[in-house]
Amino acid sequence: MSFKPGERCRLRDLGIQLGRFKPGRYNAITDVGRILVGHSTINRDTPQGPARTGVTAIMPNDRNVFMDRVMGGGFVLNGAGELSGLHQVLEWGVIETPIILTNTMSVGTCGEAVVNYMMEKYPEIGGRQDVIIPLVGECDDSWLNDVSGRHVKAEHVYEAISNARSGPVMEGNVGAGTGMITCDFKGGIGTSSRRLHTSQGGFSVGVLVMSNFGVMEDLRVDGAPLGRELAQRFEQENRRVNNYGSIIAVVATNAPLLPHQLTRLAKRVALGIGRVGSYAAHNSGEIILAFSTSNNVPREGDRRVFRMKVLMDHNMNHLYPAAIEATEEAILNALCAATEMRGLKDRYCPALPLEEVKRLAEFRLKVWPTLRPQ
Repeated sequence: MSFKPGERCRLRDLGIQLGRFKPGRYNAITDVGRILVGHSTINRDTPQGPARTGVTAIMPNDRNVFMDRVMGGGFVLNGAGELSGLHQVLEWGVIETPIILTNTMSVGTCGEAVVNYMMEKYPEIGGRQDVIIPLVGECDDSWLNDVSGRHVKAEHVYEAISNARSGPVMEGNVGAGTGMITCDFKGGIGTSSRRLHTSQGGFSVGVLVMSNFGVMEDLRVDGAPLGRELAQRFEQENRRVNNYGSIIAVVATNAPLLPHQLTRLAKRVALGIGRVGSYAAHNSGEIILAFSTSNNVPREGDRRVFRMKVLMDHNMNHLYPAAIEATEEAILNALCAATEMRGLKDRYCPALPLEEVKRLAEFRLKVWPTLRPQ
């Protein structure tokens, strides 16, 4: 896809290719394989107030993660946020439920809906099988969304799960990202992936973010301080005040990693968030969940021993920059895809001006060759 003025696109359509690793076929978390993503978007005006919110569902291991659990890990850079169920992932090292993203005030609603969905599918939960703690991550969309209106219902969780598909992933103002803001521009859902060369293992790494953090002055695009330049052109009144926001990131890989290795990989995702301009402010939540689709942990059968492959620690060095690159691009994809939005109290959030990103790309293509040593 080529960029057309006035249309939204992805970062690479503007001529910026981050890093040294190539993306997968869809440049999305679904490139890892056996991962489905679905959205339920709520964008309407109601008598209570404007609903600018939704639900995003990530289904590890297709739709069978309860019976064939995947190994998981995580990392909290700054904890002014919530990802329910993360403590159990860090303790047991497995993920056994869908991963749901939504707004801050809807964590309970989404958690209950996942429990109902899982019990309908697996009636033995809480009896012959263990109880479950759903994984539900949140960010605060209350600058644009009437969050006290509690617009997210169980039906939206079911819809997001039902809509979950492999292949391309919708980005920007969709699902849980509908009302999210990044660096004072419209943010939301973004995703990207990287594929290692066969000599490096041939593994894939994919990242999906619900991006809702930062201030305009700190925004960086491929290392360039574009936000500092744009801040001179946008009115201060269009920005959130005393609300730095948060980000939830989910990183997946088909590399055979143990839980402690997935936690190490999650820490590198935090570096990717920092590349875009985050400094993990006091009132911000940077929470990262990681999982591998390589080794399933069976719930049934002989639970005493099962065979698995493990990547040696020193061979993870290529996965680390791949995760950083995919995170940085996922956030910028969210910014590129999102459109301007007006919401609560008639507040207005502009979209990132893609013409300026395109201009940056053209400038670099012109200047960089002259900087290379001959």
